Amino acid sequence: MNVVVVGGGPAGLYLAIQLKRADPAHEITVFERNRPADTYGFGVVFSDATMEELTADDPETFARLRDRSHHWDDIDVHYRGEVLSSTGHGFSGMERSALLEVLAVRAAELGVILRAATEIVDPAAHLKADLVVAADGVNSTVRERWRDDFGPFVDWRPNKFVWMGTTRPFDAFTFDFQRDEHGLWRLHAYRYSEDRSTFIVETTDQTLARSGLADASEAETLAYCESLFAERLQGHRLIANRSMWRSFPTLTCARWWRENVVLLGDAAHTAHFSVGSGTKLAMEDATALAEALAKERDVPVALTAYEAERRPQVESLQRAAQASLQWFEGTERYMETEPIQFAFNLLTRSLRITHEDLKLRDPAFTAKVDRWFASEAEKQSGVPIRLDPPPPPMFTPFRLRELVLQNRVVVSAMCQYYAEDGMPNDWHFVHLGSRAVGGAGLVMAEMTDVSPQGRISPGCAGLYRDEHVEAWRRIVDFVHRWSPARIGIQLGHAGRKGSTKLAWEGDNEPLEEGGWEVLAPCPIPWSDGNPVPRAMDRADMDAVIGDHVRAAERAAAAGFDLLEVHMAHGYLLATFISPLTNVRDDEYGGSVANRMRFPLEVLDAVRAAWPAEKPLSVRISAVDWAPGGQEIEDSLEVARLLKAHDVDIVDVSAGQTVPYAKPRYGRQFQTPFSDRIRHEVAVPTMAVGNISSFMDVNTILAAGRADLCALARAHLWDPYWARNAAWRMGYPLPWPDPYSTLDRYTPRFE
Repeated sequence: MNVVVVGGGPAGLYLAIQLKRADPAHEITVFERNRPADTYGFGVVFSDATMEELTADDPETFARLRDRSHHWDDIDVHYRGEVLSSTGHGFSGMERSALLEVLAVRAAELGVILRAATEIVDPAAHLKADLVVAADGVNSTVRERWRDDFGPFVDWRPNKFVWMGTTRPFDAFTFDFQRDEHGLWRLHAYRYSEDRSTFIVETTDQTLARSGLADASEAETLAYCESLFAERLQGHRLIANRSMWRSFPTLTCARWWRENVVLLGDAAHTAHFSVGSGTKLAMEDATALAEALAKERDVPVALTAYEAERRPQVESLQRAAQASLQWFEGTERYMETEPIQFAFNLLTRSLRITHEDLKLRDPAFTAKVDRWFASEAEKQSGVPIRLDPPPPPMFTPFRLRELVLQNRVVVSAMCQYYAEDGMPNDWHFVHLGSRAVGGAGLVMAEMTDVSPQGRISPGCAGLYRDEHVEAWRRIVDFVHRWSPARIGIQLGHAGRKGSTKLAWEGDNEPLEEGGWEVLAPCPIPWSDGNPVPRAMDRADMDAVIGDHVRAAERAAAAGFDLLEVHMAHGYLLATFISPLTNVRDDEYGGSVANRMRFPLEVLDAVRAAWPAEKPLSVRISAVDWAPGGQEIEDSLEVARLLKAHDVDIVDVSAGQTVPYAKPRYGRQFQTPFSDRIRHEVAVPTMAVGNISSFMDVNTILAAGRADLCALARAHLWDPYWARNAAWRMGYPLPWPDPYSTLDRYTPRFE
């Protein structure tokens, strides 16, 4: 096979090595626009896990690289005059020029032709080769030549950073956060040789502008940073190498290959430097591509297999890198948190390290986090915590007004569509009762409609008749008598998403017969096939307010402990909030404050009807996931208004406002919205959305990203989710007396 590789960085060189190792008969030429010594940056870093994986792929190459690397285990976080250290992380840093030298020598030994200082002006001139590989970085000439085929998208991030080196050899991966009169500056530093370290300084665009460094020379930037981080440098100097302030480009591509041309490494995707994975991704791409070509000689078939295998892995790491870069973009919001929580938040920012992972790496550090969190929970709830060691974060108490939850696990509200004329029955009794016995601190009943017209479907539960109260009271009484859980109810009105079939008969599909008129702020149907809603007038608004008040009074009579008003997911109140569904030109449309006017009228009336000692929650959609829709900045304003109207906790969900939304799914994909609202509005929050493991729950809580965690599908799969989590962690969560023999006879995980 004749292969042309454009780009002599780690991706291109390592691919050439792997192809030659697989088949020495391959004819491989690597073109590099720069001279061998002319490389950007100072050091690269690999985790121990990455080094082990790559060593297994190519032992000889990585034996040489290990000799040129420097290993460390610790991470030091300098914050508000304290140094918080965590060990057990395992990294190896090496000089980028040394990495390229080792790879180039190894490639040449295997017979690869290396053409340095050679610019490829027209990649199409090489199409006669069997394979053309674009390994020429984020500014790829090859990718841009066939831009329409690859569909690149670059998201230029708002923060600015400068890449420097220093003569100080740091003994740990070092983060430092320094304020001056212009704003906050972040330092990322790590050692890559015996006497050198990479030194990256990052700040917001606004802080950089105030400092006057935006157009500074290298010498001016170095002088400023040496003064700012003098304590960290300990008399050592900074070193420049094209050290100009720039923005980070997050690159994604719609596809990675066309005909016989394929993208590799940064030409196809980028991952933020704060997770140190750009070189890792590039070299893993090279291994995967070489393996695909070894298995399949037909190039398009091999490239299809390569992308199918690698894309999910890359996108997973890109999501982690995106979470990390967003953490650093918003570090200002965390600067008032306690040092131990700040450090834990930083260490777990990418979602790649959880509370449990950190416990394995550094038990002493995690124990310190747990002790601090338990102490804060004791003060917040007024409940003494006498266990030593303290409970995991998820099993600490939490207070909302006079309601004290025994733990922070919530069974999320999940529509069952099994009621008749709103009446809950034995199905609801078992569904909610079993999950209360299962150990959750709070069990939320499904969206319960305030009127027949407010139902999603004929099977939706309600509180619009006095007869409903006794049926709900039966469930509430069971929860209170037979479990320590508390139970809440979510009041809602379906709005334009009403008058539809049961979910399993056709999700959001209109009823073929027996339907009813639907309401909304504007006559915009959910979809072309759904009924056009009647635009609400003042009389309709008053009627809906009255329905909510009567439902709240019935909820109080049934004995519920918490009431939640549903303002999310495209239902009636949500359609007032979103600019996609509210285009009114009166006082109920326009600005966020105007769009919130009617939802707040409902909220105020409910708060007045609901017992003062009992907490009130509101569920919101933080973003609409659609162009022109609600964004997190809008929802920060929404949350401030909710807080001003006596809401005790904000249940932060997202999306489902319009059928054409494009959510960005992933693990804990909605938690960042909870995090921002909690810190920037200073209101308690409940996180929800693809949270399934106790490791994630403990991490979210200990990092301060939410106060409660709501799990839906996890509780459908396992009604005893909280008890099983306690068992796995060795936490003594008492069983009900009839089940207490389990504690005696069931072995615990070691």
